[in-house]
Amino acid sequence: MAKEKPKDEKSSFDAVPWSCTDMKLLLISLFSLCSLATMFQFFPSTSGFSTTAITSCFSKLASVSSNISSSPPEVHPLREEQLGSDSVVRRAFNPVGSAAYLFVQMGAYRGGSNNFAIVGLSSKPLHVFAKPQFWCEWQPHGGPGGDSNSTFASGYRILPDWGYGRVYTVVVVNCTFPVDVGLDGSGGQLVVHATTGGGGDRAVQTEERFVAVEEAPGSVNASAFSARPKFDYLYCGSSLYGDLSPQRIREWMAYHARLFGERSHFVFHDAGGVHPGVMEVLRPWVEKGIVTVQDIREQERFDGYYHNQFLVVNDCLHRYKFMAKWIFFFDVDEFIYLAPKTNLDSLLASLSPYTQFTIEQMPMSGKLCRSIDHGKTTRMWGIEKLVYRDVKRGVRRDRKYAIQPRSAFATGVHMSQNVAGRSLHKTDGRIKYYHYHGTIAARRDPCEEFVNATAVTYDGTPYVLDETLRRVAGAVRRFEHKMIGSRLARTRQ
Repeated sequence: MAKEKPKDEKSSFDAVPWSCTDMKLLLISLFSLCSLATMFQFFPSTSGFSTTAITSCFSKLASVSSNISSSPPEVHPLREEQLGSDSVVRRAFNPVGSAAYLFVQMGAYRGGSNNFAIVGLSSKPLHVFAKPQFWCEWQPHGGPGGDSNSTFASGYRILPDWGYGRVYTVVVVNCTFPVDVGLDGSGGQLVVHATTGGGGDRAVQTEERFVAVEEAPGSVNASAFSARPKFDYLYCGSSLYGDLSPQRIREWMAYHARLFGERSHFVFHDAGGVHPGVMEVLRPWVEKGIVTVQDIREQERFDGYYHNQFLVVNDCLHRYKFMAKWIFFFDVDEFIYLAPKTNLDSLLASLSPYTQFTIEQMPMSGKLCRSIDHGKTTRMWGIEKLVYRDVKRGVRRDRKYAIQPRSAFATGVHMSQNVAGRSLHKTDGRIKYYHYHGTIAARRDPCEEFVNATAVTYDGTPYVLDETLRRVAGAVRRFEHKMIGSRLARTRQ
């Protein structure tokens, strides 16, 4: 299948069939321009001509010529309709090109001694209306080669995005072999065979093969599958996009680094939202080894749901499967809160019989602030000044969750439906999350209305005063200063 050209590489030349005559004319024109550029180097500067401009023009034309294929694109012959001997007109259908890729791999990871997970995207109509299949083949290094030296297994496909996919849907392919593979130190590669299953064209069964995993000899340490993980808690963030507020990210990072403790790590996925101001806020934590930033902007080529967030969280789950005891999934406008006299270690120890638990939402206003703070809110953190909680009843609130990754096969944004073990959805208020919807992309002071009341109705929604996070803001500020000093003191909204 031909590789799709990124949008930003399109040019007006893409649709033009170039003959040999066309190429000769173009080369002659470029040669003439080059000669002119050389001549103008000897002209006085007062002549009005800019040699720099001419050279720049020449460079652009040369760049264009390098992008033009030396051979013309294939022209598909036209199949004409035919009149049969029975006087029936048999129409012809002429397929050209491909609408979507069969598979777009983001990552592939070991899930154990005989198991792998391949995370990627695939054509949504293909998986909704056809029956594509995956086969897994382990090819060890150093053997005689051929199928006789390979181990095969059928691939089990999981579609974890709840039908939210667009042109592409998320697919997690689980390869479980009947025996251990690659543990003898010889190394090898995992080859995936993918078929269309009658999708796209029922007359054609297309098969593609690709190397999903390449392991060097001696690179696999089987003890890692049962050893204590490096981190107790790991944060897997969804795709970050848009014009995010550096100050809001700063607050979120300091708050959760304090909450999660020393044996924790945070993974952010940059889908265009980690602009220089946000990176400046994250850099001190990156330098301390507490944060990892992954650039995933290339995924924008493939039209999936919400910047492919289902793809991102599944990749993160499998990438860090053996590096964390618990993985948390929530957003950067949400703050985890534990009940008084509760710490994360003791809480999660009590929840260890469960593979996952969901977390109740406390929705906060992103506009209402207290009258006593008027005139000083620009110097306050968001969790200090946004103190009114939505108490409207009868509304279904989204939940976020944490999961023990070694017992999960795939995951979602709000919970996983592919786990081994039990799930808990009632934690009796021991853990909640405060949600400041719409504030993360506000590059200004969010306070729009100042209220002098413990309860108020605003835009038809009832709110009550809730200063829970306001009371811990001072401790979070001191923690940040202790960890990274005052280098973020001048962070802008």
